Amino acid sequence: MPPHRAIPDALNAAQPKDAERTLLTSCGSRHWAHRVAAHRPYPDLDALLAAADEAAYDLAPDDLAEALAAEPLEPSLPPGHGYEAAATALRAATAAYESRFGHAFVVCLDAVAPSEALDHLLASIRDRLGNDPEEERAVAAEELRRLARGRLTRLVHAQAAPTPRDHPGAPQARRGEPRRDSPYVPV
Repeated sequence: MPPHRAIPDALNAAQPKDAERTLLTSCGSRHWAHRVAAHRPYPDLDALLAAADEAAYDLAPDDLAEALAAEPLEPSLPPGHGYEAAATALRAATAAYESRFGHAFVVCLDAVAPSEALDHLLASIRDRLGNDPEEERAVAAEELRRLARGRLTRLVHAQAAPTPRDHPGAPQARRGEPRRDSPYVPV
């Protein structure tokens, strides 16, 4: 990733509510999205990520709860057979986590090799079940911040990608529709 990737006009020049709606796909806190949108335009990805980090560090408990509530609750496992036991273990761990802490388990696996993601996910959830609620809120907030960074980076890359007109035969991208995909496994 080039360190100074320009921010596409689709984010910088969008109407405030449209920018906030787009940003909400990276972090589900309306306060976070409003704050990041309010500081546009951003000259490059580094500036956008710095603003996103600052807004994430300043999330009030209610804003963090809102962001956690926006995260998916269902485990997402790789396609194919052989994951039945892992899916069962993941569902049980997820249910125990949600029962203990009252919100979705989030972990950013951007820096984890895909072949190690499931093991890392299961180990993380088991380890974090031992946290006290206050400690776990801090860990979850940091994971949300990391997830937002990865999602914003992918969003900027997707919006900055050439359109199908620029490359005949390229897959059709849905313009204006932010992507929430991530190499992490949400639970």
